[in-house]
Amino acid sequence: MGEAWSWIREALLAGGLITTLIAVLVLMTGSWPPMVVVESNSMQHDENGEVGSIDAGDLVLVMSDERQKIITYAEATEEGSPYEGYESHGMPGDVIIYRKNGGTDTPVIHRALLKVVANDSGGWDAPGTHLRNVETISWTFDIQCPYHGGTYNLTVENWDPVHEGYLSMGDNNKNPRCMFDQSAANGQSEGTGLSDGQGNPVQTTKEEWIVGVAGSEIPWVGAIKLGLSNNSDWVPSSSWTKLVISALILLAIPAIWERVANRTMESAPEIAQAELEEEE
Repeated sequence: MGEAWSWIREALLAGGLITTLIAVLVLMTGSWPPMVVVESNSMQHDENGEVGSIDAGDLVLVMSDERQKIITYAEATEEGSPYEGYESHGMPGDVIIYRKNGGTDTPVIHRALLKVVANDSGGWDAPGTHLRNVETISWTFDIQCPYHGGTYNLTVENWDPVHEGYLSMGDNNKNPRCMFDQSAANGQSEGTGLSDGQGNPVQTTKEEWIVGVAGSEIPWVGAIKLGLSNNSDWVPSSSWTKLVISALILLAIPAIWERVANRTMESAPEIAQAELEEEE
């Protein structure tokens, strides 16, 4: 009975710690779920993955957009802007997590490049640019895109956003090439854009479609979940190596700590005195 109760107590303690951790994350992020696993390489900066950018297999905290203002790439790169120089996950601007056309399929985690706002006069404004009350959006970003062995600056031309919201794109502009998520914003040199679960082209991302803003990342850990679900094709091979090394270090810490603690106790004067008293 005593051994069974010990197991029950350990299980309750572990469950309580996990529940407390989840509750803390929810309170900290203001979102549910408080974190997501990245499934694709669309945000990857290096083929081997790197800490600081978002790779497949990373866990990313989901910060509520009600608590954190979304700063776009355009705002973060505008000279004289209060947000000039702001970076998140290795590039200017915030990374948002949104549902394609507000649907129920797997959310997308991509960088917010530009926000379009309806002008009272009937046109469109784009914060972070000089575009005010324009009929369509034309803008060039300082993002290099590969094309026929050369490069060009990412450009959106004569884009009609239809409604207010965000223009977004994955950071990995080499796989296969630069491509806005929103199909209508892509020109001939870009891809076709994303589609929702019903096959409809992704539209300008409305505020209400946004799940949250990408916060801190916990690298590699989410690869376990992807591996168990046979969805780990995009996880960099180096991430598995780093995950195994991290797990071994974590497992070794308690054993090392116990050995150090035992040696410290053995060398303590009180222990030596007690041993002498026992011998007498």
